[in-house]
Amino acid sequence: MSRITSAEIDSIYDSRGRPTVEATIVLESGARGRAGAPSGASTGAHEVAAFPPGGVPEAIRTFRARVAPALLGLDAADRAAIDGRLHELDGTPSFGHLGGNTATAVSVASAIAYAEEIGVPLWKVLARPHVDGRVFPAIVGNCLNGGRHAIGGPDIQEFIAFAESARPEESVAAAIRVHGLIGEELHRRFPKLALGRGDEGGWVAPLGNLEAVELLTEVCARVRDETHLSVHPGLDLAASEFFVEGKYRYKEQTLDPAGQVGFVEHLVDRFGLRYLEDPFDQEAFDDFAALTRSVGGRTLVVGDDLYVTNAERLAQGIEQGSSNAVLIKVNQVGTLTDTLRTVDLADASGLATVTSHRSGEVPEGWLAHVAVGTAARGLKCGVLGGERVAKLNELLRLGRATGR
Repeated sequence: MSRITSAEIDSIYDSRGRPTVEATIVLESGARGRAGAPSGASTGAHEVAAFPPGGVPEAIRTFRARVAPALLGLDAADRAAIDGRLHELDGTPSFGHLGGNTATAVSVASAIAYAEEIGVPLWKVLARPHVDGRVFPAIVGNCLNGGRHAIGGPDIQEFIAFAESARPEESVAAAIRVHGLIGEELHRRFPKLALGRGDEGGWVAPLGNLEAVELLTEVCARVRDETHLSVHPGLDLAASEFFVEGKYRYKEQTLDPAGQVGFVEHLVDRFGLRYLEDPFDQEAFDDFAALTRSVGGRTLVVGDDLYVTNAERLAQGIEQGSSNAVLIKVNQVGTLTDTLRTVDLADASGLATVTSHRSGEVPEGWLAHVAVGTAARGLKCGVLGGERVAKLNELLRLGRATGR
């Protein structure tokens, strides 16, 4: 058995400079796994709690008093037992006592320790039965920010380069090229403005929503012509953030739900969007379904806040035909076991999965292993910033290891 002999947790900082937790798991063999947990700014109402009411200090006190002793002796090869113990110790449906970030850090660190002990990359420990590690995700690169991630920018939260290639080095380079060219164009348009970047590394500029989509589309076309790769525009609207009293309230317009369906259809038709995340409020299963019927044959309609990586909510979306893709964020549900249950349900129902970072990230590469181990359709991890590049660089390493 790969028995746990030590379980520790400490405070670290995420990419927004906010405290989070990092777990270290040591096995009887001496194998060690360490993982930090990210945190989101734009969060779904149905996510588990990132931390207990007392924040990181309470999470650490609770872990040391109750969780660490209960993990000792467990077999790291039995991920379901470890994750199940975390649920038992918490006793709430939302990790309200331990904190979902504590559960995430422990679950991932345990898997890393086990992978080290048996001498395989983490993705192989996580791999679903049909996965051989030779399918690599598209890069879902956030190049221009708005919404909660960029005060002063557009209402739409993320303007994305969706870059695809069988070779990760090509898709990564294409997404970075889009980011760079957008920066050049913004500096040309606003020569006296001190341009910045948002929480996830995308540019922030005083553009309207359509102006920003137009710029993204133009640059994606230029990079597509340069590289001869599939590089197309995408959006994460994070529409729950500006859905107020039954209306979608943009700076330029206010739309009722039917008007929002029509507006998003227009964006797909006009700009050839290949990726479309959270175009409606997080409870709008029917509006998602209407859009998927209309444009789902041409673009990925992705539920994030709609599903929060929760298998029960995904089952509702599958029944209603709400989307053709689901975003996967481990700390939305707290453990790898819960995450992979949602992935397996999506796979069985023919939905694509997109493995995603959070806005407050840690500079680690384990997310790339989740994407490869689940044969995800995309890896959403930003483009620039050390905490984002850590995922991209790890994906490059995995590609080289398989000759991609």
